[in-house]
Amino acid sequence: MSQWRSLYSLHIMFPENPKNLNSFDLANIIDDDTEFIPLLSQEDEDTMNQQDVPAILSILPLRNTVLFPGVVIPITVGRDKSINLIKDAYKGDKIIGVVAQKDVGIEDPSFKDLNQVGTVAQVMKMLRMPDGNTTIIIQGKRRFKLDECVQTEPYIRCKVNPFPEVPVPTTDTEFAAIVASLKDLALQIIQHSPNIPSDAGFAIRNIESQSFLINFICSNMNLDVSKKQELLEMIDHKVRANHVMEHLNKELQMLELKNQIQSKVRTDIDKQQREYFLNQQLRTIQEELGGNTPDREVTELKERAKTKKWSKEVEETFKKESDRLSRMNPAAAEYSVILNYLELLLDLPWNEYTQDNFDLKHAQKVLDKDHYGLEKVKARILEYLAVLKLKRDMKSPIMCLYGPPGVGKTSLGKSIAKALGRKYVRMSLGGLRDEAEIRGHRKTYIGAMPGRIIQNLKKSKSSNPIFVLDEIDKLSNDFHGDPSSALLEVLDPEQNNTFYDNYVEIDYDLSNVLFIATANSLSRVQPALLDRMEIIEINGYTVEEKVQIALKHLLPKQLEAHGLKKEHLKLTAKLIEFLIERYSRESGVRGLEKKIASLVRGIAKSVAMEEKYNPAVTEEDVIRILGAPIFQKDRYQGNTVAGVVTGLAWTSVGGDILFIESSISKGKGKLTITGNLGDVMKESAVIALAYLKAHSEELNIDPKVFDQWDIHLHVPEGATPKDGPSAGITMLTSLASVFTQRKVKGFMAMTGEITLRGKVLPVGGIKEKILAAKRAGIKDIILSADNKKDIEEIKRDYLKDLKFHYVTEMMEVIQLALMKERVKHPIDVSFDPSVRN
Repeated sequence: MSQWRSLYSLHIMFPENPKNLNSFDLANIIDDDTEFIPLLSQEDEDTMNQQDVPAILSILPLRNTVLFPGVVIPITVGRDKSINLIKDAYKGDKIIGVVAQKDVGIEDPSFKDLNQVGTVAQVMKMLRMPDGNTTIIIQGKRRFKLDECVQTEPYIRCKVNPFPEVPVPTTDTEFAAIVASLKDLALQIIQHSPNIPSDAGFAIRNIESQSFLINFICSNMNLDVSKKQELLEMIDHKVRANHVMEHLNKELQMLELKNQIQSKVRTDIDKQQREYFLNQQLRTIQEELGGNTPDREVTELKERAKTKKWSKEVEETFKKESDRLSRMNPAAAEYSVILNYLELLLDLPWNEYTQDNFDLKHAQKVLDKDHYGLEKVKARILEYLAVLKLKRDMKSPIMCLYGPPGVGKTSLGKSIAKALGRKYVRMSLGGLRDEAEIRGHRKTYIGAMPGRIIQNLKKSKSSNPIFVLDEIDKLSNDFHGDPSSALLEVLDPEQNNTFYDNYVEIDYDLSNVLFIATANSLSRVQPALLDRMEIIEINGYTVEEKVQIALKHLLPKQLEAHGLKKEHLKLTAKLIEFLIERYSRESGVRGLEKKIASLVRGIAKSVAMEEKYNPAVTEEDVIRILGAPIFQKDRYQGNTVAGVVTGLAWTSVGGDILFIESSISKGKGKLTITGNLGDVMKESAVIALAYLKAHSEELNIDPKVFDQWDIHLHVPEGATPKDGPSAGITMLTSLASVFTQRKVKGFMAMTGEITLRGKVLPVGGIKEKILAAKRAGIKDIILSADNKKDIEEIKRDYLKDLKFHYVTEMMEVIQLALMKERVKHPIDVSFDPSVRN
């Protein structure tokens, strides 16, 4: 047998028993003078089985192993009795009996502590180890059974009987298949076990004897001593082979599962090691390039946090998240989420405020300089500043400026910020339909970000800016939520000191923010939201105000924007009034500014091309640059025709005058209403006719004529939709005029709602209507008595040359509006008894 075969037999025997034999010990055993023990062949086994078992044997108790016939194992001898036994045996025939202890914990076992079946062994080699222990190499021969103990000192000697041996069933094909399976299983276990060298498979393959293969595998299996002892005591080879196969299958399954788990863990560890290695490389590269490494980023964030004036809750949240960030792999997806969150916490102006300027005279000067008019709004702002000056911790009011476009609602917020010395923030709400735009998204979502309230505070770097919520009436909603409902918390002074943003997840104090909302119409604003705001109406400008705004603000602004100087263009008040009346019919000045910009561009062209021109622009120059006038000047049209009455209307671009025209023709009393009128306006016409019929005798009208004359009531400019109740008294006056053929008083206009009882009710938009009447040259205006308060709020300058008549009953309107004089060529509106309906 070659050297490697005997070497493998030794190595396989105790592959996991460093206590008994380590690599240093093996090196000491195997040297140039070593006598190698070959693996047992079939002939060797037959010879061994024919040897006689001695009648009396010296017994060596084994504590942690079982010796099988033919197998060679090393044993470290430590007990005094065992050392004496080995010395005597080594001097003699070197034959001993080896029996496993029943209880491995007994230090000095007696006869009764030994198992009944053991193995005759031959001591092959005795060695003195460097640590002083004695190691022997023994080979099992045959099995025996203990009979009785004949000696206990200096070691145990017993009478023994040979163990009955059954011949190997060489012709049994099933047994051969079992043995072949055992060999395959053993080879697989060697392949899967990291503690057994793969070359050990050669030893298994070179075992020829079937019974020795079973013994060899039994000896090296990972079983406890009691299980191995059971295998040793089995007589039938096939039964023992089946038991061995069962144990090997279990061991193989455990090894495969163990390897699978280790492979998975190794893969995860390898991936982490790879990521760690790459991150270390990346960190080194960043350091070389002067960039920030993750550790430096966290350190810088903590340094910035030391200067923040935040509450204990915010500080604890920051500390918790920053500690979490420092433990996290920078390549992890959540790393950037936490980093962005921490940077937001640092960027937000927690308890950081700008110093308010409480110089009220300065504030008034700034507001007057930037905005002409708007006295009510300016007065409210100064009131707020006055109270804030006296009581520094006053909660900021929530103001809502509403009025037509172009009257300066949005720019007013900027002027307030300038007057107060605060930061200015504008947030457009037009078309906003997602609640998350106000409250933000939760951090769990990809691409999550805070709401626009928090974002704008971050930009302003102040917790008390002037915050303009522009176009609050243009908010919409869909399945994403209702942003107007989310604004309820923002615009409530009792709640907004603990505003909760879904991204920040910490309450933020908005009570020091001065919110100013703007709207063109209150009808589209949620009622609960309206209830939280202080409504301030901004009416349209008068022609005089527009002229002053154009001269003081719009013209200088456009000259600067187009690179021109004052001497390049001179506009007179009269020319600006011409622009207002003929090119920009509106409540505000946005359209006027565009026309002035067009004029400036026309002059800029002449300046750039070095053409000769007159800086003092005339009406002809305006028509040449801007084209023909867009609007015709609203003028009173006279009172020569019965049934034509001047009314006053409110539009989204300001006030306007309109004419109510009525005519009658022979017929059956049919009422026709035209002019693209809405339902409310049509109902006003029906009410006016009903009242006229009911009170016809008071006006000297024969009630029967209503059945013989068809009535047509028309409001010109049919392409323009019209609606509202304010034309009620105008329609009644028109119908009364056409049936009585009396003239309407010259240069008179009126507005008011009527009832069936003849009451005159108040209407809105009085200022705009009065300004429209003044532009049209009206001298007398009839209003409801309840609208007198609205006239008192208008500047006296605007009311110059106007006379107001306040009424409560419809008959008062007719008495004021209809003259005694009849029109030229009056129609004979009388009852004709010859006509039958």
